[in-house]
Amino acid sequence: MRTAKTTILLLALAAALVVPSAAQALPRTFFGIAPQTPLSDLDASYMKAGGIGSVRWPVNWATVQPTVRGGYNWSSVDPAVEAAARRGLTVLPFLYGTPRWIARKPTTLPIDSSRARKAWLAFVTAAVKRYGPEGEFWNLHAPAVAGVNYVPAVPRPLPIRSWQIWNEANFFYFAYPVSPSRYARLLKPTYGAIKAADPTAKVILSGLFGAPDQGGKRGMDASKFLAALYRAPGIKNYFDAVALHPYAFHVEDLEELTEGVREVILENHDPGTDLYITEMGWGSQNDPNKVAFEQGIQGQARELRKAYGYLIANRNRLRLKGTYWYSWKDNPEYVACSFCDSVGLFRAGRKFHPKPAWRAFVALSGGRARP
Repeated sequence: MRTAKTTILLLALAAALVVPSAAQALPRTFFGIAPQTPLSDLDASYMKAGGIGSVRWPVNWATVQPTVRGGYNWSSVDPAVEAAARRGLTVLPFLYGTPRWIARKPTTLPIDSSRARKAWLAFVTAAVKRYGPEGEFWNLHAPAVAGVNYVPAVPRPLPIRSWQIWNEANFFYFAYPVSPSRYARLLKPTYGAIKAADPTAKVILSGLFGAPDQGGKRGMDASKFLAALYRAPGIKNYFDAVALHPYAFHVEDLEELTEGVREVILENHDPGTDLYITEMGWGSQNDPNKVAFEQGIQGQARELRKAYGYLIANRNRLRLKGTYWYSWKDNPEYVACSFCDSVGLFRAGRKFHPKPAWRAFVALSGGRARP
């Protein structure tokens, strides 16, 4: 019988055979990015040139609807969708964050009262109707009427077709308590609301943190969380794809986390379900003993090449539809995240100072380093 270590070794050997020309056979949106800083037109230009086809963007309910009677304020989302559309980039939003008029903490899933559930579903429906097919955002920015609306036109609509429900629901930083059954109670009605607003939409599970350090109510490994979620009656009918955030010390750990999640999917007789890596990355600072996800300036590029080599080589077997590198630029101001200050492909700042990881990325994507 083939051992797990032997399997990983064979996968690594297969990944080593991947060459940049393999990018030619990949879907346009296979290479995605998850920015942690505002998205400008110049950012989007660099992304497009570099072979990036999709941008993952947060849609924080607490920001969009901070008060119960204030309506929806989409100013945290509109500029990113506009900049992406102007450069032909699709957007993958993740919906999350409970406002204080519903719960004391944004990590409390909005499922504990009819008021919370109704408000959440109204927000979800409003988001789909704004950014989905025939959405009001695209009508406002249509070339024929943009001048009347005092907004920039977009060359053509790129309606949002996929929606990710919450972020890292298996980690206390975004969901507390960590509970697959509570997440199932959120997922089922959310799926119905999205499909009612756009029957063609795709619903993607929360990106699951691969292996949180915390346990119990504060954290659960992605594969265990997903296995428990599958035990919810009929849950397979309420999502179209699974998502993973396989942060890891080295690529071999990323491979093990990814294989583990795919194994859970197969064990639950759900082979047609797609997989997305909606966050992955390493920092470029050189202190792996303090922060496991930091590998140094050259180590970041090395791990990127190896990770994408494995993912590209095995994409068909894994049913892997998209990958999102976290992140675009460094963000030293994000103190809540121990490695976000150095995880970008570019250094922090308005100008574009690429790291070796950016050159490695465009070599794989088939893109260019500059617009």
